[in-house]
Amino acid sequence: MQRLFTSFPGGWPGAGLLLLRLAVGVSVVLEGVAGSWGIPHRDPAVLQWLAAEAGTLLLLGLWTPLTGALLAVAELALALERPEQAQPHLFMGILAVCLAMLGPGAWSIDARLFGRKRIEIPDR
Repeated sequence: MQRLFTSFPGGWPGAGLLLLRLAVGVSVVLEGVAGSWGIPHRDPAVLQWLAAEAGTLLLLGLWTPLTGALLAVAELALALERPEQAQPHLFMGILAVCLAMLGPGAWSIDARLFGRKRIEIPDR
């Protein structure tokens, strides 16, 4: 995974990526589980479930490039399914593509698993 990113930015850029991941993840998860709360949806249940799972992984910052691409495809399919309400799905799809290209940032599981490690060699 490190090959996909030159670094996992911290500081202000990392905070911005965290906020972007939270905004996309929370809105997609809430939209995906709204059907199970009794709110009527005409979107296919499989696409809603796929988007909700991808949103959960984005919230955690796990497999962000793959998850962002998967969410973008799901949102595009939802936009094509209901063209009269395509704008929110296209917007979330564009944000998911941005996250896939930018990466997760320093505050993510990806950074902990695949980020650079500091190896300290003890003195003899």
